[in-house]
Amino acid sequence: MRRTPRRAAAAGALVAAASLLAVGIQTVPATAKPAAPHPSPLRTGGLEAKLTPAQHTALLRNASKKTAATARSIGLGAKEKLVVKDVVKDNDGTVHTRYERTYAGLPVLGGDVVVHTPPASLASGTVSTTFNNKHTVKVATTTAAFTKSAAQSRALKTAKDLKAAKPTADSARKVIWAGSGTPKLAWETVVGGFQDDGTPSKLHVITDATTGKELHRYQGVETGTGNTQYSGTVSLSTTLSGSTYQLYDTTRGGHKTYSLNNATSGTGTLMTDSDDVWGTGSGSNTQTAGADAAYGAQETWDFYKNTFGRSGIKNDGVAAYSRVHYSTAYVNAFWDDDCFCMTYGDGSGSTHALTSIDVAGHEMSHGVTSNTAGLDYSGESGGLNEATSDIFGTGVEFYAGNSTDVGDYLIGEKIDINGDGSPLRYMDQPSKDGGSADSWYSGVGNLDVHYSSGPANHMFYLLSEGSGSKVINGVTYNSPTSDGVAVAGIGRAAALQIWYKALTTYMTSSTNYAGARTAALNAATALYGSSSTQYAGVANAFAGINVGSHVTPPTSGVTVTNPGSQSSTVGTAVSLQISASSTNSGSLTYAATGLPTGLSINSSTGAITGTPTTAGSYSSTVTVTDSTGATGTASFTWTVSSSGGGSCTSTQLLGNQGFESGNTTWTASSGVIDNSSSEAAHSGSYKAWLDGYGSTHTDTLSQSVTIPSGCTGTTFTFYLHIDSSETTTSTQYDKLTVTAGSTTLATYSNLNKATGYVQKSFSLSAFAGSTVTLKFTGVEDSSLQTSFVVDDTAVTTS
Repeated sequence: MRRTPRRAAAAGALVAAASLLAVGIQTVPATAKPAAPHPSPLRTGGLEAKLTPAQHTALLRNASKKTAATARSIGLGAKEKLVVKDVVKDNDGTVHTRYERTYAGLPVLGGDVVVHTPPASLASGTVSTTFNNKHTVKVATTTAAFTKSAAQSRALKTAKDLKAAKPTADSARKVIWAGSGTPKLAWETVVGGFQDDGTPSKLHVITDATTGKELHRYQGVETGTGNTQYSGTVSLSTTLSGSTYQLYDTTRGGHKTYSLNNATSGTGTLMTDSDDVWGTGSGSNTQTAGADAAYGAQETWDFYKNTFGRSGIKNDGVAAYSRVHYSTAYVNAFWDDDCFCMTYGDGSGSTHALTSIDVAGHEMSHGVTSNTAGLDYSGESGGLNEATSDIFGTGVEFYAGNSTDVGDYLIGEKIDINGDGSPLRYMDQPSKDGGSADSWYSGVGNLDVHYSSGPANHMFYLLSEGSGSKVINGVTYNSPTSDGVAVAGIGRAAALQIWYKALTTYMTSSTNYAGARTAALNAATALYGSSSTQYAGVANAFAGINVGSHVTPPTSGVTVTNPGSQSSTVGTAVSLQISASSTNSGSLTYAATGLPTGLSINSSTGAITGTPTTAGSYSSTVTVTDSTGATGTASFTWTVSSSGGGSCTSTQLLGNQGFESGNTTWTASSGVIDNSSSEAAHSGSYKAWLDGYGSTHTDTLSQSVTIPSGCTGTTFTFYLHIDSSETTTSTQYDKLTVTAGSTTLATYSNLNKATGYVQKSFSLSAFAGSTVTLKFTGVEDSSLQTSFVVDDTAVTTS
């Protein structure tokens, strides 16, 4: 089954459209889609019709039934077949069907074709086609003279300049290359790694399967250059389609940027470019707004993914889309649930589009709110809704780390709506905008939501940075409190985590300011404990806006439990867990000195592991530091005796082998170790759930283990359940690879799906006397989920 997003159900109606600005500047009503101010002068024949999923599916099904007849009608050869990729229908009834080709069952790269079918009502219309390569495919043989392994080696040499470049298992596939000229039998190898600037790389190398000559290469992760108006020159993830680049980011859920060309409805036109350099930095250039919007979308996606583990607005791995050039000189931006999209006006004079990073983050965060708490867009809950978008929009701006638009607690400072260089809103003292409230009072809910958001914005600033005067990233702030009592900040990172958890777990559609305080305190308790500095920080930040009372912060202190004297033997693996606590809760950092040679401490978990290599007596000290910088220590003696000749004691070496301790000991992608009920554990509550998103995705899970030299009968076991929506019985679309160091132990795929768990077992005898990393890597393609669920792992010595 598909991975279920972990989120609270919305208790009320979703917000139809949420805009950025307050009353007094052109706005979009929250209860309806923006209406066009006058009839659109554009002809509608070429615009895409809005299709329901069922209508789109019906068009795909209808086209699939006719592929054989279509192939004959457009003159394909006897061994060529068509595979429907997509169908688009225009408002006037014209249908555009995109096909991929196969030849004798092999994919034909570069053989794509679009068939344009006019509506039946157009008597004079004729079917037309757009070929990438019109050559009929015909090769002498489909048996390769140049081997698959040789093609992989050749591709690796091609990619030698990539960092960590390495072909994935089974990465070379036999294809027909028809990208240019006469079609040829070829190998396509995908080499993974990173480009020089750290951008992920998927280099596709096409090698002639007869001669071994390289026919073509292309980068699967397209990074265009965006000359933005507000963020300088940035890298954009784009897609090359034929000879044209599209503002289409396949690496982040398929986000697309469209131009409405001054229309006020519809999807618009997907933005394209011939050289992958977008915009000039000038607001008068039509591409510039698209570059800013695309950049803001990718930074927002990454912020939510890397800060909260949230994959897209709905947490389903699917991106929304962006529309720029809405109407003419439209001074606003808005989120619309109906289209699941962000829309940006071009601003005053149509040269100051509302597409800065914080505005982009603001708009998409309205979507997150509507898909979690669903805060009603009126009264106090409406103010909290707007403030949530300001809070996370600010988080996106800081996350982006852009030197041209540095992180700050100002909203919309780059778009200059006021015409005097002042920002739209101030989080440290909201009343500086002339309309927002600094603190809560009984009538605050009667204000426009953009003004009633002030107290929550103020609370977030106080929670992050504290009260008083300070300079952050070159901006001077001076934040007062409603009662004049100074407030200490807990840091922006913790403040964001608390507000996100409050929104997604504890708020409902009608939450007011008092309810928001309760939700935030519940979130702080869940994340850091009710006796933590963070909990007190939330209470005091709300007290600073006249909601609730102050709480005395706990006294800082770290306590480390002394493990006592330790004895070990050379060549025998060690696992010692250091226990510590802090009155501040939060995360603890572990360090150690004087450990026996061969041992080390995990800085995050406090686990001391490894295999002693040198006998002797060691004076060991462990130091634990909490989030405030407070420390505690424990010192003890560790005696290591000489080896007894390589003997082996039967034991289990993996830590947290059943995952019941949650996200500890293992190194895992976000969300892999979980206790949701959507996929059952083999035993207990927790398991490791890799993939299952139904979109392009990679999850990893790993742990290093030291196997004593005398343990030549060591066995690695785990239980595996594979659940897939794929229906093929022949093609491995989604894969799980299990490795021990550089050795591949097994590869599983959607073809191995089955009900229930099956135990897998592998010998690790070859790794006796060494430390080896056991790793699961799940790779999922762009559609139809496959879940690889692992539980009850063990490395047993004998």
